[in-house]
Amino acid sequence: MEKQEQFDVVIVGGSYAGLSAAMALGRAIRRVLVLDTGKPCNHQTPHSHNFLTQDGSTPAAIAAQAKAQVLAYPTVQFRSEAAVAASGEDNHFTITTDSGTTVLARKLLFATGVRDLMPAIPGFAESWGISVIHCPYCHGYEYRGQPTGMLTNGPVAMEWSQLIRNWTDQLTIFTNGEASFSPEQRAQLVARQIAVEETPVQEIIHQNGYLTHIRLADDRQVPLTAFYARPEFEQHCALPSLLGCDHNEVGRIVVDAMQKTSVPGIYAAGDATTMMRTVSIAVAGGTTAGALINHELLATDVVTTM
Repeated sequence: MEKQEQFDVVIVGGSYAGLSAAMALGRAIRRVLVLDTGKPCNHQTPHSHNFLTQDGSTPAAIAAQAKAQVLAYPTVQFRSEAAVAASGEDNHFTITTDSGTTVLARKLLFATGVRDLMPAIPGFAESWGISVIHCPYCHGYEYRGQPTGMLTNGPVAMEWSQLIRNWTDQLTIFTNGEASFSPEQRAQLVARQIAVEETPVQEIIHQNGYLTHIRLADDRQVPLTAFYARPEFEQHCALPSLLGCDHNEVGRIVVDAMQKTSVPGIYAAGDATTMMRTVSIAVAGGTTAGALINHELLATDVVTTM
């Protein structure tokens, strides 16, 4: 019987959080395997911001540099494979990949991110991450002072529009149907000079992902250069759920301040765990997870060698 490879840690997901954890663990001289399928959620985004020393770099360039630096540590391996099955318990996990390979790990880290579920609006998916955007801290500065829309409705629109209003005074809320604002909320929007458009959005008109107009169901066209939206999402990987990791009411993996899930020996970091979907947050979570995983391994090492 062929002997299975044994790793201290298998990291599922090799983008910013996964690579950051791999670096911390590589520097702790841990045997690490990173599995990644090369499908980051920001693959269309032209520039990444709010990450010191990399502000304005492309996401792909940041990831490529990170991968090269991480793989300089000889105890870290990277494989372009998907984890398709996982079982076991703390210190005794088994992971199977889509190539049919099975490996063993003492700890698991899921840095698998989420998959955004695009609404059925032509042009939306093609513009996602370019001019149809989710985060003003990531993209708002580039669209400051420009005609901007928001796809939202109800109470959440009040808080979100007040935030976006910081970057532009040319703001329209598109409720995509009947608005659900109270008279008091409408008065607040009028006071802030935020327009409300209830006619459903028919199409995002763009050039290579850069928005020019929103076409409404009545064929009116509204000139815009940026359009904020928060589409629904699903976990990119089902394995944390199958292993028993708790998820919150909106579907994110529940972790504590140390990136531990509810299952001993399993950690998670990055977009799969937080609404703060930025490169810097993912890197921070990955570093935290890597360091704490090493501390757990040290405790087990002491017990094993006594």
